[in-house]
Amino acid sequence: MPITLSPDTTRRLIASIKRYAAEHLDEEVGDLKAGLLLDFCVKEIGPAIYNQAIADAQSYFTGRVADLEGVCHEPEFTYWPRSSM
Repeated sequence: MPITLSPDTTRRLIASIKRYAAEHLDEEVGDLKAGLLLDFCVKEIGPAIYNQAIADAQSYFTGRVADLEGVCHEPEFTYWPRSSM
């Protein structure tokens, strides 16, 4: 499943890349270079991060489902005291 970013997210990330380059690399980059770097990161690095996030979510939910009975169990037939049955 390819990672797609909204136009607003893309715009904000390009601005962030440009700022990072200016402040940490002493390099002014334009929208085109920042966009190309963003495309590279999304295509090359993004899937590894995405897959790890999916694995983390799956592990989290698997743990919650495994404990579902313990968390959500409600005793049955509790209206009448046990001694009257």
